[in-house]
Amino acid sequence: MIVDGFFVIGTIVCLLSSVLCIGAAIIRQPPNDVTILAVAAVELFLLAYLAGAVFRQLGGEPVAGEPWEFWGYLVTALLLPVGAFWWAILERSRWSNLVLGAVGVTVFVMLVRMEQIWDGAVPV
Repeated sequence: MIVDGFFVIGTIVCLLSSVLCIGAAIIRQPPNDVTILAVAAVELFLLAYLAGAVFRQLGGEPVAGEPWEFWGYLVTALLLPVGAFWWAILERSRWSNLVLGAVGVTVFVMLVRMEQIWDGAVPV
């Protein structure tokens, strides 16, 4: 798999978001500005990833795998932080931080798969 800048930045953002949110759940804190902003950072990264993917496609760089699969993963990943945000706002318990923490882990896994689809790498 070819590793590009988007993948590295996404890995860092997802890791930091998950550590902050899961750490807050461990110390029994309800969702707060830090955990919600951590998930917002994941969403902002995904929006930048979306813009980059659109520009790469318009620039003539093709998706090596199935394009519908890549865009399906990306749209789904964009919806995850929004859903977790609403969960955290509606249920202000420490368990909501685990849901927020799961966003970073889930988006990271989806990011790995999107990179595999884009570059045509065989998943292992």
